[in-house]
Amino acid sequence: MKPPFYVAEYIRLSREDGDKAESDSVGNQRKLIRDYVRSSDDFVLYDTYVDDGFTGTNFVEVR
Repeated sequence: MKPPFYVAEYIRLSREDGDKAESDSVGNQRKLIRDYVRSSDDFVLYDTYVDDGFTGTNFVEVR
């Protein structure tokens, strides 16, 4: 038996979702990813990273 792959989901805001508490995009991405992880015996969901409020067009410079 192979050991599982521990995976993390990374979800980010869609620009179209505006300022909702949790964007529709985030909820949809979470469902799609979790359904995919559950469908595979090889994956174990280890952690979640959510950038709800940041898009590819706005970011904070880390120094």
